[in-house]
Amino acid sequence: MAATAVATPGIPRECGCKGIRTCLICEEQSGDDPSWQHAPQRNRFIYSDIGWAVGSEQSDFEGWAFPFSGVTLIEDFVTPDEETELVQLMDRDPWRLSQSGRRKQDYGPRVNFRKQKLKTEGFSGLPAFSRDLVRRMGLYPALAGFQPVEQCNLDYCPERGSAIDPHLDDTWLWGERLVSLNLLSPTVLTLTREASGSLLLSLAPSDLPEPWPGGPMAAGRSVPCEEVEVAVALPRRSLLVLGGAARHQWHHAIRRRDVQARRVCITFRELAADFLPGGQQQELGQELLRIALSFQGRPL
Repeated sequence: MAATAVATPGIPRECGCKGIRTCLICEEQSGDDPSWQHAPQRNRFIYSDIGWAVGSEQSDFEGWAFPFSGVTLIEDFVTPDEETELVQLMDRDPWRLSQSGRRKQDYGPRVNFRKQKLKTEGFSGLPAFSRDLVRRMGLYPALAGFQPVEQCNLDYCPERGSAIDPHLDDTWLWGERLVSLNLLSPTVLTLTREASGSLLLSLAPSDLPEPWPGGPMAAGRSVPCEEVEVAVALPRRSLLVLGGAARHQWHHAIRRRDVQARRVCITFRELAADFLPGGQQQELGQELLRIALSFQGRPL
């Protein structure tokens, strides 16, 4: 039976878990088996920076691969000194308890995604320390024209059992690219796909991760989508960009086992097309961008 994250009567809530989501704190209070322990076993593929997912040594598909698009990883996006300064600046502001053992700081409009409504009250923009980060992002082709309107800082800690469940980010308000800066420790982003159908595999040549001369070899196997997970290694101080299929078709998650030390993640989101020039809500979008890019924000 999955835990429901309901606090024991008489014991004050010490975490931010709701519904079926749990962390080590509420699991110890409830004594129930956490739902994350019952996740289905999948064949593990490892993302290669040439745009392929390659079967791991522990997988039944070792030596096989399939194209995997939509992932851009920029290593050493910030220096060690910049990393230290960024975390120190974030720690000056309060962190709010969030679900699954995380803490967070939000800079963005208040949004009701179910009703597709938002409010700008209280939103004062992205924090001042993000101005240079946003400027630097625009120097990379994968982030040309990127204008974030929302920033979320997340704090992961192994002592709290921090994790984030597989999910797809909203597409009504948030646009094509999801951008995350990984600080303080390396981790792994796990991507899974629930859609029916199969992935067509090719034999992976022995010289990976070098580019494949002449392209992939002829396909020889297939595997159901729901039986596959793709692991993307995120080095410390790296910047991850998700777009295309990786953003819209694959659920992304950080598993508890992949948080080995304190990890701080800064996630930036841009506006969907409907809020950009020519869209039905372009005026609201312009107002959101005006506020966001003033860089005068305080966490909500």
